[in-house]
Amino acid sequence: MTLRDDAVADVVGGPPPPDRAPARSPRGPLRARLLGSQPIGGLFALPYLVFVLAIFAFPLGFAVYIAFHDYFFTAPGAEVERPFVGFDNFVTVLTDPRVLGSFRNTLIFLVINVPLTAVLALVLAAALNTGIRWVSAYRVAFYVPYLTASVSLVGVWMLLFSGNGLINTLLGPLAPDPSWLVNSGLAMPMIALYVTWKQLGFYILLYLAALQNVPKELYESAETDGAGALSRFWNVTVPGVRSATTLVLILSIITGANLFTEPYLLTNGGGPDGASSTPVLLIYQLGIQQQNPDTAAAIGMILVILVGMLSLAANRVTRER
Repeated sequence: MTLRDDAVADVVGGPPPPDRAPARSPRGPLRARLLGSQPIGGLFALPYLVFVLAIFAFPLGFAVYIAFHDYFFTAPGAEVERPFVGFDNFVTVLTDPRVLGSFRNTLIFLVINVPLTAVLALVLAAALNTGIRWVSAYRVAFYVPYLTASVSLVGVWMLLFSGNGLINTLLGPLAPDPSWLVNSGLAMPMIALYVTWKQLGFYILLYLAALQNVPKELYESAETDGAGALSRFWNVTVPGVRSATTLVLILSIITGANLFTEPYLLTNGGGPDGASSTPVLLIYQLGIQQQNPDTAAAIGMILVILVGMLSLAANRVTRER
């Protein structure tokens, strides 16, 4: 009790205030931290949370379990021992030339696809954003390949780049021998170009959305200061869509690391001689076709770690300073 408390009691009447307020129950703040200020929002998000746990979280956790055990498929209801083997599956994977070759092929794909996707998508989006004629037709033309089924597009691509296809006919003696998709040095670059062409429309839309948030006053100010079109693009457009660039890089890295359909269809499952094989294709071949899910899961875990590292690197490179 202080002199100030006594004075307050004399003025307002009644007993003096206590030395300290009574302790509040921790249930209120804890509930607020867990459920938020609007618990009904968590209820609306609950179906998607269940979806993520069932489709992503549980399979990922189960894959980690398989990667560290001598796991094999059995008949439903059969009880067999699946002993813990530590890092043996990872050692097997990392000493397998096929697996190392598939990661090398994926690296070649990413080196071609990721920068090409980001540059082309940004340049084309900036051109479409300038109000050129027939802009709607161009947007549809860029986006149609992304919406079209891969199987039909792969068929057209194979006809174009086969040994007797249109491209080789136009090139004549300059055509490569062996042809594009059966050439061990050209198979993966051709797949990278195909995926870039097919996915480009989606990334153009991302950049178009980001360009709407770049203030037009910046372009007008740069033009007033005498900046040319290239200077405005480099100093206004590129910094203005930096966050979209980060998203484009991360999405293209994830898409490229999960490459399966294109090599499976274009090169008949990773040919020639594994030159276009990918980790996801090997996961399918080892885990499903050859009944080795433990080594397949180990490849998956390594792929997840590498994709995470590359995504963090892309985020750091494009971070605004």
